[in-house]
Amino acid sequence: MSNIIGQMIEQISKEKNIDSQVIISALEDAMVAAARKFYKTGEDLQARFDHKTGIVDIFAVLKVVETVENPSLEISIEDAREYDETIEIDDTVEMPKSTDVLGRIAAQTAKQVILQKVREAERQNVYSEYSGKIGEMVNGVIKRFEGPDLIVDIGKIEASLPLKEQSRVESYKQGDRIRAVITRVLEIAKGPQVILSRIDPQLLIRLFEMEIPEIYDGTIMVKSAVHEPGDRAKIAVVSMDRDVDPVGACVGMKGSRINNIIRELRGEKIDIVQWSEDPAQYAANALNPAKVSRVLILDPVEKHMEVVVEEKQQSLAIGKKGQNVRLASKLIGWQIDVKSDEQKKQEVMLAMESLTSSFTSLSEMEGIGEEIIAKLQESGIETVERILEIGEGNLRNITGLGDKTAAEIMAAAHDLFEEVEIEVPEGVELPTAIAGSETDSPENEFAAGTDAANIVVENSETSEIPKMEDDTARE
Repeated sequence: MSNIIGQMIEQISKEKNIDSQVIISALEDAMVAAARKFYKTGEDLQARFDHKTGIVDIFAVLKVVETVENPSLEISIEDAREYDETIEIDDTVEMPKSTDVLGRIAAQTAKQVILQKVREAERQNVYSEYSGKIGEMVNGVIKRFEGPDLIVDIGKIEASLPLKEQSRVESYKQGDRIRAVITRVLEIAKGPQVILSRIDPQLLIRLFEMEIPEIYDGTIMVKSAVHEPGDRAKIAVVSMDRDVDPVGACVGMKGSRINNIIRELRGEKIDIVQWSEDPAQYAANALNPAKVSRVLILDPVEKHMEVVVEEKQQSLAIGKKGQNVRLASKLIGWQIDVKSDEQKKQEVMLAMESLTSSFTSLSEMEGIGEEIIAKLQESGIETVERILEIGEGNLRNITGLGDKTAAEIMAAAHDLFEEVEIEVPEGVELPTAIAGSETDSPENEFAAGTDAANIVVENSETSEIPKMEDDTARE
């Protein structure tokens, strides 16, 4: 481009970092808009920039037809061949339009359109550049305050640090230098708006990358990071080299490396955690500085686990207002329940008691009506085990129950326990013997006064349930 207009287009293109074709297109559109205002016709006006002369040519595009119906858009084959003998039907002809008559209107219109196109191109360039930098850390200077929000100069543009993205322990003033991460880029009428954050976990990761060479070069990898801004953070790291201790490398000699990050975050406590593929080991590491006794996986699908610690370690594992276990849970992505050894023992004992204290309801006996059950309950008999304990003889003594009914009740009670034979040693009550027969070991010992009793369980196919005399049952 040896002409003045061409040189100006090149200069604007370099200064604004905009493709020259965008400016040329804007110039052509401006000339077409000016021509339409002047000619006020329904013609299909178009423009073409001549790179050699720097002139924008305006022309009307006409379609070649046999019979002209719309002179503004069509031309006959005879008239068209006066310009070009090779023209055929359905071809198009470009009829030049004078640009000299446009004058000042064309210049003003061109200026407005070009400025608009340049601004749009600049906005698109900024959006494309910074939308690709989401998660990256930038350095900036606080320019001014807009209410509680900060406007930060980050070089090419001014970014916004909203109140909700500021740490509660930090205070700022105009002219302060600040580091933050880009979290999102918004497209608004005024142009792209870059949103910064001082509380996003990505800031913690970027600071580690900057301070720890092993993380920057890939020897150590950051797996996850969580924090409660201004208070406490946890970051999980793993070494790609077995000879490099990831935790030690991040801490540095006498804490030199980690202290720089702590200062940047205004004294925020940072726990560096050794990452592990094993969720149980990962959880134990994440609850640092508490010492974990054991980890129980309750539901691997829902990612729910239980961590057992010593009594004196429980408060340390949970942390102030549950902070330590809350951060550990976020870090590993599992729900963590922290319990002491004593609490776990009590749970086991309660579970054992509920198993050994189960009884059979009277309603489970077949053929026994509600009226008879009600009479049994009035006499203080609430379970089938109690019926077997007192025997048929004592059932006959209950008011309203005859010999036949008592026999039916005993038969129904025996039917519920026909699958096992229970030998009741002297001094052991029947419910205790029945409960003992339901345990895994046939040789469990049960306390009966000061004596212990061995319960023997046999298959009902090889033995029959012995009949018990009334006086034996009473004992």
